[in-house]
Amino acid sequence: MGDRALDLPPPPVLVPAVQEAPAASQPAASQPPTSQPPTSQAAEPRPERTLGHDVPAARADGIQVIEGSVRRSGTTTLPQAGPSGLRSGQIATSAAQQRPITDIYDRDGLHVRWYLQSGLNYDIENNLFWNLASVFSPQSRFNSDENWLEGYAKPGVGFDKTFADGAIFYGKISAVASRTWGTDAFDSRNQGAITLEEGYLGFRTGGAGAKFDLSVGPRELTLGSGMLIANGGVNGFERGALKFGPRKAWKKAAIGRIINGRQTITGYFIEPRELPSNNGRNQLAGVDFRYDAPNEDFLGFTYINVLRSESPYIRAAPGGVGEPTIIPDGRDQTNVVNLYFRGSRDTGPLRNWFITGDAAYQWNNRINMSAWAARGQIGYKFADTPWTPTLIYTAKYFSGDNPDTPKLERFDPLYYEGSPGIWATGAESSMVFINTNVKALEFSGAVQPSQKITVTLRYSYIAAAQLDSPLQFGQATRFVRTPSGYNLVDGVTRSHLSDDFFLEYNQILTSNMFLTIGLAASFPGAGIKAAIPGKAPTWTGAFANVVINF
Repeated sequence: MGDRALDLPPPPVLVPAVQEAPAASQPAASQPPTSQPPTSQAAEPRPERTLGHDVPAARADGIQVIEGSVRRSGTTTLPQAGPSGLRSGQIATSAAQQRPITDIYDRDGLHVRWYLQSGLNYDIENNLFWNLASVFSPQSRFNSDENWLEGYAKPGVGFDKTFADGAIFYGKISAVASRTWGTDAFDSRNQGAITLEEGYLGFRTGGAGAKFDLSVGPRELTLGSGMLIANGGVNGFERGALKFGPRKAWKKAAIGRIINGRQTITGYFIEPRELPSNNGRNQLAGVDFRYDAPNEDFLGFTYINVLRSESPYIRAAPGGVGEPTIIPDGRDQTNVVNLYFRGSRDTGPLRNWFITGDAAYQWNNRINMSAWAARGQIGYKFADTPWTPTLIYTAKYFSGDNPDTPKLERFDPLYYEGSPGIWATGAESSMVFINTNVKALEFSGAVQPSQKITVTLRYSYIAAAQLDSPLQFGQATRFVRTPSGYNLVDGVTRSHLSDDFFLEYNQILTSNMFLTIGLAASFPGAGIKAAIPGKAPTWTGAFANVVINF
């Protein structure tokens, strides 16, 4: 997830006058149905002729994707939503086909090439956040109906030098220019910025046996399925391009790998590229162990230690009544372990079935924290049926703080991959319900009418994991009548939060141009309705975008 995962206040619509929430950024991962476009390294499959920076790539997710004619391990089975829902599987392959166009120099073991990724997205939102602004903060004059245009360009240059023994010296530099024209969902108007994206050098040993790879400098890194470590850059607000979210590289990164056949050990130090207006000064380090099976299944384990952080945590009020407590520097010294896997069979009665699993446990003795999260998926691909339908059922849970215990049980989602179909919870609701104190059941189905077209429908049932406990800062804060008068309650008194639907159309226009169109609706559940006098409206949205990638 981008930037400060748990010090995120709700949009202005959710902060009533009775409680002031500190200003903070919207993490890039907690986006509505749109998401980050693909990148040209770190999670890509290797083309036939690869630059050194692509060589040490580790697959991010576990489910095999069927996108156009591309079969790619390391992403989701369904296309990933939003600006360029066709994502990296298709784009990487298409880029590989065009590689001679992007070559600058290729002689005597030295290969230099240019990159360019760019997109334009138009978005419409109606009844943003179920129009809660008119109830809790009418003085804010927040417009619950918005439309805006946003775009970005990401040019770059990369090289690799291959030596006689097979060792590779490699590097890449790239930048992002992004802009929003109009006012986006978080009331940011006509914002934009130019920032460095990648800027790293690396070396990988050659020869037989285990290989060692070390790179230093800003670059992308995704561990496991992207549950905790994926988005290293924050988008939106003063940087613009909230929905596109083109920044993914970590501001600082030192990544070392030992690759021995199908086993990879990754050690890392990373620092996110946070917003100047909301810098939590986070630094993390840890290790990842991963085994990749021949059939694209895998098993892995990640350890994360937060070396430094000024990002606060929030604790539920005792008994759920009263104002929640802010814990300054709460994330500092938090530890996390994460187990992830994918399993499938190539033959027999279980052919075309697959399962994935993720489990994470967090602790921080300094603040008496103990939190956990888990996700399970089961899917089936109708490989021999026209249009190749794929169905997936997902159940996930992220613990919330129990107001009746002295411990802090609120899960910190850190820097998760926020694309629908990966780790976003819901479609429109993913702007509100970050992966903490929520549980969800999700159903998705995708069909391919042609090799260039994919249509996906997703449904999410979203509920609170703990009642009367913060979902995010200020959210659902309200006064309730008690025998002794009125008390302040933070959280919801009924579990059901929303039902989200998302329909997405993806098309390959050319080998380097991709179209995505999406329609989304979020129907408020009993928990939201109980906080709103009168009838809560349905929150709807739509977008259309085109992305090019070389």
